[in-house]
Amino acid sequence: MQFPIQLSWLTLGIWLTACSPAETKGGNSGRKPTAAIPVVVATVEQKEVPLQLQAIGNVRAKSTVAVKARVTGQISEVNFTEGQDVKKGDVLAKIDPAPFAVVLAQAKAKLAQATTQAEIAKRQSDRYANLSQSGGVSKDEVDNFKSTADAARSNQEAAAAAVKEAELQLSFCDVVSPITGRAGRRVVDAGNVVKADETDLVVINQLRPIEVIFAVPEQHFADIQTYMKRGDLKVTIAPSGSAAQQIQGLLSFVDNAIKPATGTLEVKATMPNEDLALWPGQYGEVALTLTTQPNAIVVPATAVQTGQKGQYVFVVKDDSHVDLREVDLERTVGTEAIIRTGLKAGEVVVIDGQLRLTPDSKVEIKPPVGMPPVIKPENGKISQAAPKIP
Repeated sequence: MQFPIQLSWLTLGIWLTACSPAETKGGNSGRKPTAAIPVVVATVEQKEVPLQLQAIGNVRAKSTVAVKARVTGQISEVNFTEGQDVKKGDVLAKIDPAPFAVVLAQAKAKLAQATTQAEIAKRQSDRYANLSQSGGVSKDEVDNFKSTADAARSNQEAAAAAVKEAELQLSFCDVVSPITGRAGRRVVDAGNVVKADETDLVVINQLRPIEVIFAVPEQHFADIQTYMKRGDLKVTIAPSGSAAQQIQGLLSFVDNAIKPATGTLEVKATMPNEDLALWPGQYGEVALTLTTQPNAIVVPATAVQTGQKGQYVFVVKDDSHVDLREVDLERTVGTEAIIRTGLKAGEVVVIDGQLRLTPDSKVEIKPPVGMPPVIKPENGKISQAAPKIP
């Protein structure tokens, strides 16, 4: 009764043996080698690197003036167009001078009258003073005529001051620009009546030079003071939307107090702005250069990875395999990382494709997007094929 069962197990063993893959000669020699992992690389550079403070800055006009009428009257002329460049002293508008000319004429007439009265009073005072010496008049009479002469002289001086006031008011009929700059929107047109020191005619902004205001953390105050003593500090700004455009200027102001609420220090840079690349109200990324660090070891920031033991990079060897190298990261400046120890100039590091790498992985170097393919030299070394850091 057990014979059929034994036969069945034998049959199953034969079937399994027939279905098993045949071993190739040489054991595992038929396995395919591990494929190279595509990566993008860059060459480690040694160069001078600026020591900078980064901030967000706000562009402001060097000077801003709201031009107002200084006398009340009707505007007879407007001599500027919106957006026009104006110079200090340019006549921007005219107020009807007729009423002020009348006031000036009246003031001059009163001055002439007061001058005549003062001259008459002085002659009488002098005559009575001479008569008093011979006893012909009393001292009281002399004093009365002297007082009259003094009052007449005071009236003359008041009349002269009234003439100057009238001349000044007449001159204010010409509304002039107090600064050189760019005129903004015209607020009042010809024919309107404006009140003295109340109505804005136009706002003028000085654009050449222009200022950039930004704040730095208070812990950098000592550094700023130290490096300012060595010379002018350069400031660059990349306006929003124009990151590739770097506009240069100099640090021109450090506030006299740190703001307790924010723990920041407000500073100001002045830019020549000859090409009007900066405009009031803009924001941009600001870099204040304190000094420069010579012979710094620099790699793209994307080369530096973070693990349990700290920062590391993958270094590509001449045989196209990689080493995992621990590095001491000093700081990051924009898209570049400054390495204190762990790398030397000329070595090649992986900047893209690290996720698939392990120590001693074989790699295939791919060019960055938009660059031609990397050609491996005949000597087998790949360091010269790696693109330089931009």
